[in-house]
Amino acid sequence: MTNTSPEQTSRPATDGAALLNEVEAFHRRFNVFPIDAAYVAVTLWDAHAHLLDCFDATPRIAFLSPEPGSGKSRALEIVETLVPKPLVAANASASVLFRAVSTLETRPTILFDEVDTVFGPKAGDNEPLRGFLNAGHRRGVGMWRCVGDGANQQVQEFPSYCAVAMAGLGSLPDTILTRSVIIRMRRRARNERVEPYRQRIHEKEGNALRDRLANWATSVSHLVDGVFPELPQEVTDRPADVWEPLIAIADAAGGEWPKRARAACVELVNAAKEGDKGSIGIRLLTDLRDYVFNGIDRLPTVAVLDRLHSLEEAPWADMSGKPLDARGLSRMLREYMTADNKPIAARNIKSGTSVMKGYYAADLADAWARYCPPPPESPLLPLPPLPRRSEPSKR
Repeated sequence: MTNTSPEQTSRPATDGAALLNEVEAFHRRFNVFPIDAAYVAVTLWDAHAHLLDCFDATPRIAFLSPEPGSGKSRALEIVETLVPKPLVAANASASVLFRAVSTLETRPTILFDEVDTVFGPKAGDNEPLRGFLNAGHRRGVGMWRCVGDGANQQVQEFPSYCAVAMAGLGSLPDTILTRSVIIRMRRRARNERVEPYRQRIHEKEGNALRDRLANWATSVSHLVDGVFPELPQEVTDRPADVWEPLIAIADAAGGEWPKRARAACVELVNAAKEGDKGSIGIRLLTDLRDYVFNGIDRLPTVAVLDRLHSLEEAPWADMSGKPLDARGLSRMLREYMTADNKPIAARNIKSGTSVMKGYYAADLADAWARYCPPPPESPLLPLPPLPRRSEPSKR
C-alpha cells in the first residue's frame, strides 16, 4: 500500500490547464469571437457552470451584436454541448423559467436565444423575466409567487439560482448587463474561416468534453469553494462579482490560465465601459464635466443648455421630441448632492450689473467624482464663449 501526502490526495488527477485548452480549441473550431479575451471568458464560463454551488454568484454571459448573422446562436450551440443540463429557452416567460429551475431534478443551465425579442423596444413590459434573471444571479435569492386556487393560495419561494447564457440583437437592460460578461459579436470577415458545425457529429465531441469538465470540477471544488481570488486592482464592485468565479477557476486550473484570465478580465471590463455613461443622469453629469464646464467655474443656465444642445451625439436636443429645458435640467440635477450633502441647484451668478441663475462647477464636483467614469485622456476643448446678445437701441 502506497502512502500519499495530503498534497497528493488533494491534487486533481486531471490537468485542468490542458483540459481548458481543449475546451477553448473546441470553441475556436466553430466560433469567431472578436478578441482572444472572449475565448478565455467563454471557456471559463463553461467550466463555472459545473461549479455553481462553490460561488456566491453566477455571472451571466451575453453574446450581443447589432446585426443578424454574427454567430450568436452558434456560440450558444457550442456552449450547449459543454454545460450541465442545458435548457434552450427562446421567448420563455419568467414563470416557465423559475418553475423549470425549481422543479427539475438537476439544476439546468439556461440558454436564452433571441433575448432581444423579450427586452427590445417592441417587447412590452417584461419586469418578471428581468426579475428572474437578476434574482438568479445570486445564490439563495428566489422568486416569490402565490400558488393555489382562489382563496387557498399560499406564498411560495421558487429557487432561481442558475447559470444563464444569452444571445440577442442590440443591448440588454442595465440591470442584466452589469451582471454579465459581454461578448460583442460581429459578422465574420471573408478571410475568417470556421469549421461547419454538424450536430450529429460534433455534439458528441462537446459532450465528451463536458463530462471531463464535470469530473475535473468535482476534483477541484475544494480549491474554489469559498475562495475569493485576487483580482486586477482596477476591477471592483459589480465587475468584480462577475469575474471572481471565473478567475477562481483559472487559478485552480493553473498553467497560463491565471494570467490569461486576469488579462481577459481587464480587457472585457474596459470594453464594456467604452461609450457607456450609465443612466441618463450620469450621462448628463459626464457631459457637463467633459464638454460644458471643462475648466469653467460657473455658467448661466442658458449657456449650459445651449452647450448641451450643441452636442451632436447626445440626447439633450431631443428629449421625447423637445430639447432639455431649464426645468428638466434642474429636476435631473437635484437628484445628486453637493459636497455639503445638499441637492445640486441653480444659484445666482453675477455678471456685471445683472444677476442670472446658473450652476457652479464646485457644486457638481462631488457628483462628478462619485458617479462619472474617469475623464478622457484628451478631452475636447471647451466650447467657444457664446456671443453677446446686443440689446435693442433705445430711442
